[in-house]
Amino acid sequence: MVTATLTSKGQMTLPKEVRTKLGLKPGDRLQVAVTADGRVVMTPAVPLATLAGILPKPDRPLSVEEMNEAIAGGIDGKHRDR
Repeated sequence: MVTATLTSKGQMTLPKEVRTKLGLKPGDRLQVAVTADGRVVMTPAVPLATLAGILPKPDRPLSVEEMNEAIAGGIDGKHRDR
């Protein structure tokens, strides 16, 4: 575990070990959350542009009705075969 120091302006420099492990570069953004037990969790914020193309294109376009049916079915996998 590494330690960082908070400045009087509320700023902190992430230690190099952490930046390297997370692949962070100057200008990268982090999401910060405080858990119920008081822990601070920081994760790299993923720009939406980096998500483009990560899902395969469907074999055929779906109708609005098919999309609504899939949404209503939730994530239980009922509609994956379409």
